[in-house]
Amino acid sequence: MIYANRAEWRTASRKRVLFFGMSGLGKTYLANMLRAAPTGWFHYSVDYRIGTRYMGEYIADNFKREAMKNPFLAELLLSDSVYIASNITFDNLAPLSTYLGKPGSEAKGGLTFEDYMIRQNQHRGAEQAALMDTTYFIERSQAIYGLPHFVCDCGGSICEVVDPEDRNDKILRELSDHLLMVWIEGSAEHTEELVRRFDRAPKPMYYQPAFLERKWLQYRVERGLREDEVNPDDFIRWTYHQALAHRQPRYAAMARNWGVKVAASDVALVRDEKDLTSLIASALPA
Repeated sequence: MIYANRAEWRTASRKRVLFFGMSGLGKTYLANMLRAAPTGWFHYSVDYRIGTRYMGEYIADNFKREAMKNPFLAELLLSDSVYIASNITFDNLAPLSTYLGKPGSEAKGGLTFEDYMIRQNQHRGAEQAALMDTTYFIERSQAIYGLPHFVCDCGGSICEVVDPEDRNDKILRELSDHLLMVWIEGSAEHTEELVRRFDRAPKPMYYQPAFLERKWLQYRVERGLREDEVNPDDFIRWTYHQALAHRQPRYAAMARNWGVKVAASDVALVRDEKDLTSLIASALPA
């Protein structure tokens, strides 16, 4: 770790931290809080980088494909009379999740499993590239903006695109060489709330290919469904419940081998940079 103990972290003139863990436990809340702090923090959002730098064209092309189904819009597009683009922001990543889509019946808004896996693989490459861009943005934040501190806000799927048990994992080695990696660990109660939230509004996510293929087959066999009979929302709800259990040990290994962990219940009590500095210090060796 780049900070060997609490004193090094507290006295560092350039604090660099990366938050990871399940979506909804406070990563973006902390990053936004630090960005607003007067001490000067640069906020790097991995999901925003994915949706703009690496998947922006895929997302815009998907919008155009839908627009071409409408004769009025098609005519305007073909004559270059309208411009269609994604309006993705730090706080609105809907264009990215919409593009990822859900597998199942096309009549119910689903994608064929083949097309779904193509998009999943695009996201995997984009996420790995965006994570490796972190070092560039650390340098950029200082060279251009003169900001001394840096926070990286990772998507929940970081644990799916790295191998936390491999001490030579290229991405984790690069990240841990430049930032303190902090896992925000949720409790069983947090997991239940995340499941309830997801059930109310299921959204596309990224999963490891082997995990998805296994769950896609298992789901259809248990229900006796053909691919074109699968309800997309029901499938991703069913998959999400199991994905949380799949991800938890991977997050734990990342914290054990590459960083530290803090409790989501403690993160919820953080109100300013001073609180956060103390919370992270408590996770480091004395």
